[in-house]
Amino acid sequence: MIYIVDFGSQVTQLIARRVREANVYCEIVSNKNLLVKIKDKEPTGIIFSGGPASVHKLHTPKIDQKIFSLNIPILGICYGMQLIVHQLGGKVEISKQREFGKTLITHKNKSKLFRGLKLKNKQHFVWMSHGDKAIKLPKHFKTIATSKNSKFVGIENKDLNIYGLQFHPEVVHTNQGEKILNNFIIHVCKTKPTWSMQNYLKTQITKIKNDVKKDHVICGLSGGVDSMVTAAIISKAINKQLTCIYVDTGLMRLHETKEVQNLFKKHFKSKLVTIDAKNKFFTALKGVSDPEKKRKIIGNLFIKIFNTESKKIKKAKFLAQGTIYPDIIESQSFHGGPTSVIKSHHNVGGLPKDMQLDLVEPLRELFKDEVRRLGKELKLPKEFIQRHPFPGPGLGIRVLSNITKDKVKMLQQADKIYIDEIKAANLYNEIWQAFAVLLPVRTVGVMGDQRSYEFVCGLRAVTSVDGMTADFYPFSGEFLSRVSTRIINEVKGINRVVYDTTSKPPGTIEWE
Repeated sequence: MIYIVDFGSQVTQLIARRVREANVYCEIVSNKNLLVKIKDKEPTGIIFSGGPASVHKLHTPKIDQKIFSLNIPILGICYGMQLIVHQLGGKVEISKQREFGKTLITHKNKSKLFRGLKLKNKQHFVWMSHGDKAIKLPKHFKTIATSKNSKFVGIENKDLNIYGLQFHPEVVHTNQGEKILNNFIIHVCKTKPTWSMQNYLKTQITKIKNDVKKDHVICGLSGGVDSMVTAAIISKAINKQLTCIYVDTGLMRLHETKEVQNLFKKHFKSKLVTIDAKNKFFTALKGVSDPEKKRKIIGNLFIKIFNTESKKIKKAKFLAQGTIYPDIIESQSFHGGPTSVIKSHHNVGGLPKDMQLDLVEPLRELFKDEVRRLGKELKLPKEFIQRHPFPGPGLGIRVLSNITKDKVKMLQQADKIYIDEIKAANLYNEIWQAFAVLLPVRTVGVMGDQRSYEFVCGLRAVTSVDGMTADFYPFSGEFLSRVSTRIINEVKGINRVVYDTTSKPPGTIEWE
């Protein structure tokens, strides 16, 4: 396995994804606990990520000097390379000419890192993003690539098995970047590519059986991909020792409850308890418009209801959660710098203190696409595995104002029309996430011969790999016109439809 040390790069998760795509297991860790982690689980290699800091300034993230003498192969990327140079006796300074974007580099010496690359005149394009550069290498290091702006774009010390790249091989804009990372993982680290969903499934089933033994597990089912796959893997491991609780908040998609019940009856051997709590949620949310307050009210009430139902299951000693790896990463800072809470996660840290249950989180090491692959391995229906992500608070954060039953009904109908049209156009699997929002404004319109004063519906659709960055989907004008016409004609209370063309960043995928 490979450890990835996060120094605050926006694309650290991409490194992890590339390693997993090479069928090798990896974990993202902090520079502060790397030595402890190595003692716990010795890796075959270590990758230092990029980051926004400058190595020549005080109070920037460093690595324990002992790491360099452990004879574990190391690859430093961008800040990671500069850190290697700086800590091993070389010199890094602010560059007079910064490099951002596509850059042509020239290969100078043969290296395992560049094995099998297709080059033209010993050159190829990579993606740069840096303001500092190495100007002097540590002893016994040599350059393996240069650019117009820097003579140390790629470096290596074969005796120490330490390599550095000033560019980002993990991003798609670097030509053959995946091949470069694979060369490090397979040829430098000599890691065996044994990571697969089939092996992961077997390992998790064994682990669940060993942990749970003859006790009982409770699982909160939401209808989303993560909770469904969590329930499926636990059900496969312990069958009737699992009870799933589905709380109908009234904030679900149209016909969601029936779909979940039908799927469960058809594919699971475990018990499902359905709680109709619609009125409780609408009462608790009455008059509340602030998105974080709504999240907390929905989350706390869900936990309260879930807790009450859980206590009725006397044998239960474990609680299953659909926590996935990005939830863990986004809920903590690995590089020790200040992080802002963009929005609170509904899985991480949301449990009541008095719930005396141990956690079972079979997906906490997986990215979203890996969860889908695991669902396929578990033979779950394709329409559920390929479902777009759905937020924990449901439509509560897609009605962008105070929540009422009428507003939720409007949004459910508009969202259903939108998704049905996307599916009819065979676009659903091209899109990472698509949904409708109900805006907190009314606009004047003309319907028939009468003046109308009704709500605006916003449509959102994005393409993404893991939800960390996203671009809006470029629908045709004809498609948007068709959806708009249907929503206005079929949903009473909406007289205008708009389409959101914001990317992430600067926006988020959800509106609240």
